Parts: sequence; C-alpha cells; structure tokens
Amino acid sequence: MFYAAPAKVGERGSGSLPWDPLKAIVAPRPIGWVTTVSPGGVVNLAPYSFFNAVADKPGVVFFSGAAGKHSQANAEATGEFVFSLATWELRDKVNETSATVPPEVGEAALAGLELVPSRLVAPPRVAAAPAALECVYLETHPIRTKHGDDHVYAMVLGQVVGVHVDERFVRDGRLDTAAMRPIARMGYDEYAVVERAFRMPRPA
Repeated sequence: MFYAAPAKVGERGSGSLPWDPLKAIVAPRPIGWVTTVSPGGVVNLAPYSFFNAVADKPGVVFFSGAAGKHSQANAEATGEFVFSLATWELRDKVNETSATVPPEVGEAALAGLELVPSRLVAPPRVAAAPAALECVYLETHPIRTKHGDDHVYAMVLGQVVGVHVDERFVRDGRLDTAAMRPIARMGYDEYAVVERAFRMPRPA
C-alpha cells in the first residue's frame, strides 16, 4: 500500500491508509519534558515528542513545536530551558502536563509534580525525574516546506551546560539507561518504554 504524504502545511495525505503513518515509522522518539520560565516568572512544563540530541562536546538538544507554544516563547525571551527525563513511573504525569492551559497556569502544580532548583539556569527540573539537562538557548530554526512556505513548527536549539543524574542509576561510571525506564512516543496514542539494552562494539 502507498500513502501520499501532505505536500503543503495543513493538507491531508491520501492513499490506502486513513491516518498519516509518519510518527509510527519514525519511532520511538524521546519525550523532552521541557521546563521554562516566562518573563513574568510563571513556570511552564510541557512534553515534546519532537525532541532529540543533535550534537555532543558540547551537547546540543532541540525541541520542536507548533507556533504559539509557551516553551518556545519563554526560551527565546529568557534564554534558558531544562529537559527532564520522562519515565515509566512518571507516564501519567507526562500525559497530564500535555494539556493545553493558559500561560499563567503552571502544569507542574496541576499534575502534582515537585520542581527543584537547577544549578546554572533559572528554570527548575522535575524532582522525580532520574536525569535532567540544564540548557542555554541558542537559536530558533524556522522550518520551510519544499514550496518555500513557512511551516507551523520551528526547532528550538539549546546547549547543555549542566547534567543531573540520580546516583542510583550509575553503574561503574556509566548511566544505566534501561534501569531508568524512559518512555518514548510512537504513532497515534502509542508509547514505548526502554527496559532492555544491548551492546555492539564498533568495528576496529
């Protein structure tokens, strides 16, 4: 079967599949649980499934959302954001913080999540998350379609300046990712959980 992907912003695809399979194919995708602080001091917490690391030494991560998202506006205005790892134990809280609320409403408080201060940046991190990245905003990269149209999404990039890890998940100096059981987004309303890892040394 074949699905003709949308060519322009706002269009629907066509073919023998009733729903766009893109996010089910590009999966699993890490969930970036992003904390920002507005210029007025309101803390915003939102999960992003368009999130990933794009470089290391120094580390650079990005999140991408549609126009009007509070996280992007806050990061651009204040120059900082924090990523907290979304895990199996926190899955319901992650889902609760995805709700659309007014900018003056704090999602962490609604979900009953404790936030604790970061070391180098103003936005706090989620206390229960086993790992967090403190980030300094770098730039917002607009996305354009093949027709040159502005996409409704934009990529927000930040440099990692501090890393928090729960010592319970450190084994012989290495962070045990599977033990933290991070969750990731797949297609539709499906998620995955990382519970098992394997190693493959690179060829010499």
